[in-house]
Amino acid sequence: MDGMTESEVESAALAWLEAIGWRVAHGPDISPSETLTLPLSQRERESYSQVMLAQRLRDALARLNPELPTEALEDAFRKVARLEGPTLEARNRALHRLLVDGVTVEYRRPDGSIAGAQARLIDFDDPDGNDWLAVNQFTISENRHTRRPDIVLFVNGLPLAIVELKNPADEEATIWTAYQQLQTYKSELPTLFAFNELLIISDGVEGRVGTITAGREWFAPWRTISGEDLI
Repeated sequence: MDGMTESEVESAALAWLEAIGWRVAHGPDISPSETLTLPLSQRERESYSQVMLAQRLRDALARLNPELPTEALEDAFRKVARLEGPTLEARNRALHRLLVDGVTVEYRRPDGSIAGAQARLIDFDDPDGNDWLAVNQFTISENRHTRRPDIVLFVNGLPLAIVELKNPADEEATIWTAYQQLQTYKSELPTLFAFNELLIISDGVEGRVGTITAGREWFAPWRTISGEDLI
């Protein structure tokens, strides 16, 4: 890894993600300024404050819940977009429950009665039923802060993971530098982190994974059931 730059580590990570089935996009290519002339349905984002990829989420809701009418799907979309909770951690827990249990929605049947259902956000049975997108240098603005995480991983339009990378050749920049960078992002970009399920830090040689509430000591290598380290 001697002489490898952070940009090269990022490119290698994106190539690996693409090899296992993720689609890859360059953040500036899907930015609001680059797609301004496109119809709304074709834009990935309407503003730099928008952290979800709204059309991808709407498409996933329709694909995973074909039995639900449009009004129920829009109800599910609104509940995901407006997570409830007094703190970042509470909103993050609310998002996790929606991912696991589905979104509770109500809609009116043709006979006028009210029906309830759970709208799925993720296809846990068939991974290929989901939309996997990795975006590098994804610009986000919130509360007068503008940041660009190295890689944001979207599943069905939801930014469920963030990867922060550091240069393995730079003795001053370790994976813990990446960890600290994520803590800065978390304080400045709470909307993005409300949707987060995984935080990943790596220098291309060593990698650790944690969550938004995990302290440094809880960031650990990703291991299989057999104990094999994967990152």
